[in-house]
Amino acid sequence: MQHKIRKIDVHLVSYPITGGFADATRKVETIGFLLVRVTTDQGLEGVGVTYHEVGGEATRDLILRNMAPKLIGRDPLETEAIWQEFFHYLRGVGRKGLMYCALSAIDIALWDLKGKIAGLPVYKLLGGNLTKVPVYASGGWTSYSDEELVAEMQGMVARGFKTIKFKVGFDGGRAINRDVVRVRKVREAVGPDIRILVDANNCFDAATAVQLANRIREFDIALFEEPVFADDIPGLARFKRGTDIPLATGEHEYTKFGVRDLLLAEAADIVQVDGARAGGYTEMLKCAALTQAWNVKFAPHAMENVHLHLVAAVPNALFLERLLMFEEITGKVFKDAPAPIDGFMYVPDRPGLALDLDMDFVKSHEDK
Repeated sequence: MQHKIRKIDVHLVSYPITGGFADATRKVETIGFLLVRVTTDQGLEGVGVTYHEVGGEATRDLILRNMAPKLIGRDPLETEAIWQEFFHYLRGVGRKGLMYCALSAIDIALWDLKGKIAGLPVYKLLGGNLTKVPVYASGGWTSYSDEELVAEMQGMVARGFKTIKFKVGFDGGRAINRDVVRVRKVREAVGPDIRILVDANNCFDAATAVQLANRIREFDIALFEEPVFADDIPGLARFKRGTDIPLATGEHEYTKFGVRDLLLAEAADIVQVDGARAGGYTEMLKCAALTQAWNVKFAPHAMENVHLHLVAAVPNALFLERLLMFEEITGKVFKDAPAPIDGFMYVPDRPGLALDLDMDFVKSHEDK
């Protein structure tokens, strides 16, 4: 029997951050999720999610005022048609940014519904067969002392993570000597068998980033993320030419067109687009296909519970990212959400994305 979309609900859930986290370019004060619930006339519900840090209220209003009315009565299986309609309807008010966060959350909810209607996990709808995928731990803020940084990295290893990531760009990127020391201390603390990734959060110019990369390469760095401003594609290309440390970027790109530009410019070895920003599953499949055509790796940014099914189905996907600062809110918003076990996440074998909301928590922490 054909399903029709009957109702769309949107919830903003935020959670305070304690500890004064900051990377090289930004201080984190609160974190949160924008949650979309799409319900059909037969009572099935799909759950979608994007970020609620800056601009969540505007994203919620865009969905409720401009997008939800156009979804009522639609067949939730029409993900491609719906995506294209919103792409053209909203092109004049945003081809990046909040508009795509809104579309991403809706699209993820529709894919969750597709799985539930078909009675299959999303990764099987996508043709995948992996039942577990690697996941790395991500944290290590530049606001930490050296001792705090080392302790957190050792804690990640103690939890079974084989790959860990931390921030470089100490003092806003003005102290690369301190970055070198911090990388050395982490390598010495975790030993030679743990894979180390570093993330500069857009803080350097290309020349400085290359200088830092070539000074830390002796510590066996597996990935250097966002060494320059995300829109500085020529700078990314200069960085890539200047070091043999693999370059990762893309978490601030939107849609297949952003991925295309990175690849044409030879400005990425590992593409990190985020399904909660770049356009949901419908667009992430196209982004992943482009990375396959260019024979580079695909490693979605954060949102590991959303990306789990995608990474289980995409053959050139490297791993998932587990942001430690999101662990508590993730565990509270979602009931029994998959969690890392010895460096892997296991794919739920239930229909859809298997993300069940704890509505008591959602309602008690909702921003009105």
